[in-house]
Amino acid sequence: MRIVILGAGKVGSHLAKMLRGEGNDITVIDNNEARLAGIRNTLDVRIIEGSPSSTTILNKAGVSKADLFIAVYPATQQETNIVGALLAKRLGAAKVLARVNDEDYLSADNRLLFNELGIELLFYPERIAADEIVAQLKRSSSSETMDFASGKLQISVFRLNEESPLLDLTLSAFMQKLSPEDASRFRIIAISRGNNTIIPRADTTFQYNDLVFTFSRQDGVELLIQYFSQTTLEVEKVMIVGGNEIAAMLAADLYSQGIDVKLIEIDHDRCVKLTEDLDDNIDVVLGDGRNSDLLFDEGINECDAFVALTGSDETNVLTCVMAKKLGVPRTVAEVENMEYIRLAEEMGVDSVINKKLITASNIFKFTLGGKARFVKYMRGTSAEVIEYTATADSPIIKKSLRDTKFPEGAIIGGVIRGEEAFIAVGDTRIEPGDHVAVFALPDSVKAVNKLFR
Repeated sequence: MRIVILGAGKVGSHLAKMLRGEGNDITVIDNNEARLAGIRNTLDVRIIEGSPSSTTILNKAGVSKADLFIAVYPATQQETNIVGALLAKRLGAAKVLARVNDEDYLSADNRLLFNELGIELLFYPERIAADEIVAQLKRSSSSETMDFASGKLQISVFRLNEESPLLDLTLSAFMQKLSPEDASRFRIIAISRGNNTIIPRADTTFQYNDLVFTFSRQDGVELLIQYFSQTTLEVEKVMIVGGNEIAAMLAADLYSQGIDVKLIEIDHDRCVKLTEDLDDNIDVVLGDGRNSDLLFDEGINECDAFVALTGSDETNVLTCVMAKKLGVPRTVAEVENMEYIRLAEEMGVDSVINKKLITASNIFKFTLGGKARFVKYMRGTSAEVIEYTATADSPIIKKSLRDTKFPEGAIIGGVIRGEEAFIAVGDTRIEPGDHVAVFALPDSVKAVNKLFR
């Protein structure tokens, strides 16, 4: 695909790297030489320096022949993204997407308006991140979750601790312990170990600290919690450190659900702004969240969850570690440096939020030619979870899964057929109209895509 990315900030740079890795032809536009230098020195992409709202620059970038145009200028210039996307559409780009930083843009009326103007997708990473954290706190028995078809199928991620019954068992030995009924409720699809993601085979052995990815039916969730020695947690009181956009939206969302929220922010002016904008019953405290005495004085030992959303990855990770030592059962950290995600997990942070991965999940489906309803990148692995829809022409429907040459770096977890949801096994045959949930490593996505073409 020919893809033009408007903006070479953190999100734009990550998208360029990810999409170039998929073999796409990438052009990046920005008027900031410092931002462009970071991409020029690390990626094999075309660079265009100039005004993002200049039709001359857009034409030079080849937007008239672009299959996809992505406007992701830095958050302070969101009007640039809207203008750039509209111009790109008028100049001939097939699909255009734009990042925004105002929830008003995401209302149903405004989405319809911009869609009629030609913008296929408006996305607000901070809003999606806040929603993701709320979802994580609701399902605190696992470190990450994702629903398919209103929860009929669910992907969950569990870390193996010293109490897990799976430790030192092979996958086949574990499956032999299950009744046929229990085995039909879930499937173990991947293991993240160190820097590697493993699609498990029968002789794969589970090890301490493995991050295990599972697909399950709705009635299999409690069973998974039992096998992974996890406990459910009713979140009633949450402490948030950091007062950025995500924190403000998260605090409002949690309070609206009846959860007691305390937010700590170090900047005086931002603290005043949060106090004015948030409900009076949300306790906003001026202070340094790195100070353990302050956290203790503010009642951290009584909290069910701790969320770190400062502008520093290091602070977010370390305050979560501190919260764990002070007795908080559940911690969530915003980590923007991709290299720190693994470190955060190894240090005991329960969940990691990364806006770049969230944005990638929303955009990547547009590179799959409409075959996928949505895509999500899971933390702890470079793999993607993709929901495909099989058609009468898809090669995947011709044989059972056992007889299909499915890529080694991918696995089908579950299938949704009408109102029915079931876990995929060797005898499963995919039918036209089925929604199929696939877990795939990056090198396997193209091969999987061909099976659903």
